[in-house]
Amino acid sequence: MTEENIKTIKLNLQGLHCTSCIMNIEGELEDTPGVKKVKASFAKSEAEVTFDEKLVSPEKIVEIIKKLGYSAEVVG
Repeated sequence: MTEENIKTIKLNLQGLHCTSCIMNIEGELEDTPGVKKVKASFAKSEAEVTFDEKLVSPEKIVEIIKKLGYSAEVVG
């Protein structure tokens, strides 16, 4: 793994009801191979995810969040 493969995206999250929703998303993403760091905010309804693009794609990250019952959109 090289640093050039490491990317960070910002996601807009919808469908959050409480901080447990954030913990659920963070926990699932942190267990995903290739995801290095997850920082999510209930107050801002957003998440920042750092990942190895050789192992996981932004589309896969969004798919994982959607499978948990939330909406997610890459915004940066």
